[in-house]
Amino acid sequence: MNLFDAVLLDRDGTLVEDVPYNNEPVLVRPLPGARAALDRLRATGLRLGVVTNQSGLARGLVTAEQLWRVNARIEELLGPFDTWQVCPHDELAGCPCRKPKPGLIQQAARELGTTPERCVVVGDIGRDMEAALAAGATGILVPTSVTLAREVGAAPAVVADLRQAVNLILRRDELFPSGERAPHTAGTVLVVRPDSAGDVLVTGPAIRAVAASAARVVLLCGPRGRAAAEMLPGVDEVVEWRLPWIDPEPDAVDPAAMTELVARLAAVGADEAVVFTSFHQSALPTALLLRMAGVARVSAISDDYPGALLDVRHRVPGGVPEAERALSLAFAAGFPPPPGDDLRLRIVEPPPPVADEGPYVVVHPGASVPARAAPPQVYRAVVKALAAAGHRVLVTGSAAEKELTAEVAGDFGTDLGGATGLAGLASIVAGADCVVVGNTGPAHVAAAVGTPVVSLYAPTVPFGQWGPFRVPVVRLGDATAPCRDTRAALCPIGGHPCLAEVDPVAVVAAVELLRSGRNS
Repeated sequence: MNLFDAVLLDRDGTLVEDVPYNNEPVLVRPLPGARAALDRLRATGLRLGVVTNQSGLARGLVTAEQLWRVNARIEELLGPFDTWQVCPHDELAGCPCRKPKPGLIQQAARELGTTPERCVVVGDIGRDMEAALAAGATGILVPTSVTLAREVGAAPAVVADLRQAVNLILRRDELFPSGERAPHTAGTVLVVRPDSAGDVLVTGPAIRAVAASAARVVLLCGPRGRAAAEMLPGVDEVVEWRLPWIDPEPDAVDPAAMTELVARLAAVGADEAVVFTSFHQSALPTALLLRMAGVARVSAISDDYPGALLDVRHRVPGGVPEAERALSLAFAAGFPPPPGDDLRLRIVEPPPPVADEGPYVVVHPGASVPARAAPPQVYRAVVKALAAAGHRVLVTGSAAEKELTAEVAGDFGTDLGGATGLAGLASIVAGADCVVVGNTGPAHVAAAVGTPVVSLYAPTVPFGQWGPFRVPVVRLGDATAPCRDTRAALCPIGGHPCLAEVDPVAVVAAVELLRSGRNS
């Protein structure tokens, strides 16, 4: 297994029927198909664990002996688990282990000799998914009759039952087939990712995989991704070009410019190319130019028939996180991730934390796509609430966002609008307790330096694909808003309902949750 080491499952409602405060083994009834689904996971070598809140212990409704006997019966019916993590507290205890806090998942990962980022959490209600995200793990929701609609909407992935959850886990892993592979070494490889900074950053693990087997890697990017491209490990040279079939504000296609681009690509002298795209883009126009430039081997994801344009035509099921999607293409092209790579986003020589006056939280109110930014008054209220809770707040933004950052910072935050480029922003983010930000490049910067994210996430694109990758996160905002999955650049709904109602108190609670999880 390349992506995951373990699957951690909620107990009641996920593995067995939910009998409130069950203290009788005879009442244990596995959900249909649960044993067969778990045995499929065991057969792959995945380790299994149970992570369960059992407040009946704190309430005196279940004794420790009764709990042990019920859990033993579950193992008798469903097979052995490699770890059991039980929170015995009620919601008033303030413990670090009761879901939605991440403590159970963190402890299970430690017992299994892995990290939360390499674990999948399967559960039936929102707090299971919230705990998974807060730990940096992958979450899969299996709803039941008690699951709320907003919990379904906010989940990274949703399936009908445990069997389908296992199908999804194994399908994602099948993108990285195990077994012996013929060694693939290359000279110069041209990798293509002509999007924004965030797009370039999420492609970083795939580019590292290419670099592990290539003598030289040249990255073709657009002007919006140049700063991020220069921060990626494994990139030896950057070629910047605006591609009119990718750029969100394209110029007309100029035949002379395309001829010039073909000549520039030919000058790279690439032995082969790997064209990375988002799920809604086509790699074929770029592949055509690469063929015209004389590139002998071209790999890309394409559902459309590529004719003679591609040597490796790769396909990926929907819903896969963009970083995994790109990694799977690199693997298909003959560039598996190098041994020991944690598959997380990364930048060259992560900057040291800023020498500063003490702990702080970063609030980044801007977004490259307007529909993904919460209204300024929301962020201003968030800064005020964080300051009132005792947090020092740094408000960041580009030079073009200086008016916005000044408005958001007000009298309660430190305005750093326009003070840094992307590398400087990474340094500030690396030193933060966490970052409050929408679905935009700095969220992926945070993931690349390992800083937790409070994500004010507009649901215009799927969270499971574009949420911060393999880093602790709390998602806020209305995931069921009418703009869901529209890919809108401008908010199509009056009043921006998905983010306008974000409660500053919830943001403060999310910051505290992530800080406590980071320190546990």
